[in-house]
Amino acid sequence: MAALSLASLFVGAGVGLVAASFRLFLDKADHFRNVIVEWAHQYAAGGFALIIVLCATATWIAAWLVRRFAPNAAGSGIPHVENVLNRKASPAPAALLLVKYFGGLLAIGSGQALGREGPSVQMGATIGHLCGGGFGLSWRTRRVLLAAGAGAGLAAAFNAPVAGAVFVLEELVRQFELHIAIAALGASATAIWVCQAILGPAPDFHVEELAFADPETYPLYFLSGAIAGVAGILYCKALLGAMSLAERIDRGAPGLTALLMGALVGALAWFFPALVGGGDPITQNALLGPQPLLALCLVFLLRFGFAVGSYATTAPGGIFAPLLTLGAQLGLLCGEIAKLSFPAFYVQPVGFALVGMAALFTAVVRAPLTGIVLITEMTSDATLLLPMLGASFCAMIAPTLARQAPIYDSLRERALPPRGAQKKPGAGSPIDAGGRPAPAQPRPEHRPRDRSV
Repeated sequence: MAALSLASLFVGAGVGLVAASFRLFLDKADHFRNVIVEWAHQYAAGGFALIIVLCATATWIAAWLVRRFAPNAAGSGIPHVENVLNRKASPAPAALLLVKYFGGLLAIGSGQALGREGPSVQMGATIGHLCGGGFGLSWRTRRVLLAAGAGAGLAAAFNAPVAGAVFVLEELVRQFELHIAIAALGASATAIWVCQAILGPAPDFHVEELAFADPETYPLYFLSGAIAGVAGILYCKALLGAMSLAERIDRGAPGLTALLMGALVGALAWFFPALVGGGDPITQNALLGPQPLLALCLVFLLRFGFAVGSYATTAPGGIFAPLLTLGAQLGLLCGEIAKLSFPAFYVQPVGFALVGMAALFTAVVRAPLTGIVLITEMTSDATLLLPMLGASFCAMIAPTLARQAPIYDSLRERALPPRGAQKKPGAGSPIDAGGRPAPAQPRPEHRPRDRSV
C-alpha cells in the first residue's frame, strides 16, 4: 500500500503538469483562432476561404494522427480506458500521449465542439500505466494507477479533485475498493495542486450567489430533470447515429468527415466566433443571467448538432464540456419558462441552468454522483444540492425506461473489435505484467472418451 500511495502522488504530479499545459495551450489556441478570424475579415471572400481551409486542415490532421499512429486515441478515449480496466483491451502505448496532446490542440483549437477532459483522462491513464511500469509494479497495481491517473486527468481538466476520485469509483471501476480510492484521491489531489500552481485556484465558472430553492419550486426542478432525461436519449441516439454515418463516409474516403466538419466550423467561426470550441464561454454566459428565449433555443439546437458532428470526426476530444454547455442552456431555458409561467414563485433561472448541467450529464453518462460533485466544484456553489439530486433522479428515469444505454457503455462496445476478428483479452485471456495479453496456452490433447464398461 505504501508503494501504491507514493506512486499515485508521482502519477498525479505528472498528470497535473500535462493537463495544465494542455489547458494553457488550448486557451492560447482559442485566442489565436479568434485573432485570425478577426484579421481575415478584412479580406472578405478570400479571408472566408482561408478560415475554412485552416479549420478543415487542422481537423483533418488531428483525425489523421489518430488514424495513422494511435487509433485508440479517437474521441474521448474514456471507452478505451474502461476496456483496459475490464481487461478487454491492452493499455495504450506512450505514443498516444503525443497524438492525444497535439491532436487535441488541433481539433479543439480549430473550433470543434469537443471537451478538454477526454484527452486529459486518457493521457492521465497512460501516464499512470507507464509510471507503474517505471516503478516495476505488478499489473494489478498498474491497473490501479491507470484508473487513478484517469481520475486525476478529469480533476485537472475541470479543477475538481473530488469529482475526479468519484469518477474513478462510479464510472471507471464501478465498485468501491479501498486501494483504488486511496490512489485516486492521492493522484487527484496532487494533480490539482500542480494545476493550481500553474493556472491559479479560481473555479472554472463564476456564479452569482444563489438563494436556497423554495420548496414549492422543487417540482419545477424535477420536471426540468425529466426534460433533460428525454434530451439525453436524443443526444445518445444522435451521437451514435452520427458516428455510424461518419464510419460509412470515411470507409470510402478516410478523413472526409473531419474535412467536412472542419469546413463547417470555419464557416461558423466566420459568422459566429463565440459559438465554436469546447463551449466554456457559452456555459459561463448561461450562468450569468437571463437570455432571450428564441436565442437560447437556436443556440441550443446549433450546439447540439455541432457537438455530435464534432465527436464523429474521431479527432481527440471529449463530450463532457459540450454536454455541460448543452445542460446549462437547457436548464436556463426551463428556468426562464418557469419564471414566466409561475410569477408567484421565486424562480432563479440561473439555478435551473446549474441544475440542468448535472441533470443532462446524468441522463447521458448515468453517473449522477460524478455530475453533482463536478458541477458543485466547478461553480463553488452548493446551495442547490437537493434540486440537483431530485433532477438527476428524474433525468435517469426516461433513459432507463427507454432502455437507452449510458453513452460510455455504447461507445465501449463500439471500441471493441468485431466478434471473431481477434481474441480479446478478458477473463479467459490474462494480461501479463506489462499490460499485454498473455500468450494463449495450448489446449490439452483431446482424448476420446472410453466407452467400455
